[in-house]
Amino acid sequence: MAWMFVSGRPLAVQMADRLRGEILSGVYAVGEQFPTVRALAELASVNPNTVQRALLLLEGEELLVTKGTVGRFVTDNEEILAAARASEKEKFVLSVIEEAKKKQMECEELISYIQKGWDNA
Repeated sequence: MAWMFVSGRPLAVQMADRLRGEILSGVYAVGEQFPTVRALAELASVNPNTVQRALLLLEGEELLVTKGTVGRFVTDNEEILAAARASEKEKFVLSVIEEAKKKQMECEELISYIQKGWDNA
């Protein structure tokens, strides 16, 4: 999928968000070697320094680990992956709640729409 960036948010943060999602959804397998900075920079058409900052964010979250001069790998620590997945789910739900409140929806109404949508999906 093509990389799309929005203004107002640092590119490195947007890259980290997308790559985090790809790691957590299994696009990159547990323990798999991660693409190089240069390869990701070319793929996303951004400066390698931007990619480096994004990868450092993911290393800080322990989703990526560096193995000497061999490269970066997706963590094989299932507890870290599970915690990150839970965090992403919570962020998603909070964003849905925030949008619902902007639309002046009550909790029960939101739950009803979610249930209907879930049943029809």
